[in-house]
Amino acid sequence: MTGYAIDVFLIIILFALFGFLHTFLASGKVKGILIEKYESLIAFYRLFYVLSSLVLLYLVYQSMPKPSLIIYDLPRPFDLIILIPQFLSLAGIVWTFKYFSLQEFLGTEQIFRWFRKEYNISELDERLTLKIEGPYKFCRHPLYLFTILFLCFRPEMDLFYLTSLLCIIAYFYVGSIFEERKLADRFGRNYIDNQKSIPRIFPVRFRRYS
Repeated sequence: MTGYAIDVFLIIILFALFGFLHTFLASGKVKGILIEKYESLIAFYRLFYVLSSLVLLYLVYQSMPKPSLIIYDLPRPFDLIILIPQFLSLAGIVWTFKYFSLQEFLGTEQIFRWFRKEYNISELDERLTLKIEGPYKFCRHPLYLFTILFLCFRPEMDLFYLTSLLCIIAYFYVGSIFEERKLADRFGRNYIDNQKSIPRIFPVRFRRYS
């Protein structure tokens, strides 16, 4: 069991390292420095951020130990039944994508605006929008919610996957805090009221400002 404990510890450390770098590169401080040096070229930063994050995540994944201790393995027909909520959560991800711009999320729309000479440098690397329709009526971060549900419903779970899942959930929650600070700065009272009336990730309230 000591070996498994060390593996879990290393997985958590590597995920924390990824989370720190990912959050740091998304910070307003980094973007402000880039604007001072490169001005409107900040329009290209979002795409760079997405691609570099994927590369960093891949390197972190390859560096992780992968303990194969089986937590559970559902027998039939339960291994098929559990795929139903997984499919529904995937449909929720698609539903959420309908309410924000995938091109803006990936960073390509910013580049198109830059070439059209329509880019507003005050947007930094993305155009923030306040969404309170569709899945955003039930929680402030529906993409996180449906991704968590999609990852949770599995017919088989081993120690590596479980540890990674818990790290991802923790990262989503911590990341949402930093994300919401930007939204509160951008939209002020409108977003603060939204925080009071709509839960953060899970569509239930355990405490105020959850």
